[in-house]
Amino acid sequence: MEEKKVLQTLLDKQKKRVWVGAIILVIILGVVGICSTISGKADIQIAEVWQIIFAKLSGQTAALEEIKKSTVSIVWNIRLPRIITGILVGMGLAIAGVIFQAVLMNQLADSFTMGVSPGAAFGASIALFIGMFFNLDISISLFAFLGAMGSLLVVLYLAKVDGYATANNLIICGIIISSVLSAGISFIKSMAGEQVAAIVNWLIGSLAARTWEQVVLIAPWLILISIGCILCADYLNILSLGDQEARNLGVSVTKVRYGFLVAASLITALCVSVSGIIGFIGLIVPHILRMAIGSDNRYLLPLAGLCGACLLAAADLGARIILAVELPVGVLTTLLGGPFFFYIFKLRKKQMAD
Repeated sequence: MEEKKVLQTLLDKQKKRVWVGAIILVIILGVVGICSTISGKADIQIAEVWQIIFAKLSGQTAALEEIKKSTVSIVWNIRLPRIITGILVGMGLAIAGVIFQAVLMNQLADSFTMGVSPGAAFGASIALFIGMFFNLDISISLFAFLGAMGSLLVVLYLAKVDGYATANNLIICGIIISSVLSAGISFIKSMAGEQVAAIVNWLIGSLAARTWEQVVLIAPWLILISIGCILCADYLNILSLGDQEARNLGVSVTKVRYGFLVAASLITALCVSVSGIIGFIGLIVPHILRMAIGSDNRYLLPLAGLCGACLLAAADLGARIILAVELPVGVLTTLLGGPFFFYIFKLRKKQMAD
């Protein structure tokens, strides 16, 4: 009885931390969102932003007559799609990172480990190359999505041994495919010559010039898949115990592992198809949250979505206002993510030593 009371107390404390963390993250996301809508070269007031949003959503366009057309266009057609895209992409990359690390039982795993991000980069590079040299109007987002999913299918096929793919086999095959795809990208860049800048600009990741069409394209699928993963988080917890233990509990390890890998890869493919390659979000966020609330994926997945959204939205805001020239957000996340991840690693190492 005493042990049950102690366990229940610990669970109650964990739930309290989760709720407090969720509230804090929602507040931060709201503040970052507001700052992003009013920050920039154009001087726009918060009241104007709210008026524009209300008028557009309610259909009362007469209320916009008091505001400059340029202001309406900047807020509604430029800043809001960019902010929402950043929130969705940050949420998706963080949730995918949690899933990859849980399924592969490796806390250094992410979309690069499984070859998904390199696959998307390779597909986008092909689309850009064909568009430049054959003057064809090709969807970069579509090619990036197909490249990501194609690389995943190759990894899953190569990792099978006697009809079964272990976590180690998946990681090894993913690294091999990533290396091959990286070489392919380098080859395409060398062939592009003076027009290589277009490929490089996409590969470094950016949220600039995003549109409502791209938001509508990814939002329904991204939200639907993420909710499905959160609802099935118990299976992730069981899978984290190890293959044999999961089988003893009646879980079909192969089906569950493949299901989550496909879901995480779909999320990553959707994100990368509209933003390019943005690193470290899916790697850092799970580590931060595990230190704060533990490894229970039922809480980790939804909080990772909120934390990832906050992190990428804040990074994009910083990329816009830090320098006179706008930085690609992918550059900023890498510059900040590397040292920060090293700090987390040293902190965890110290905790383990203690």
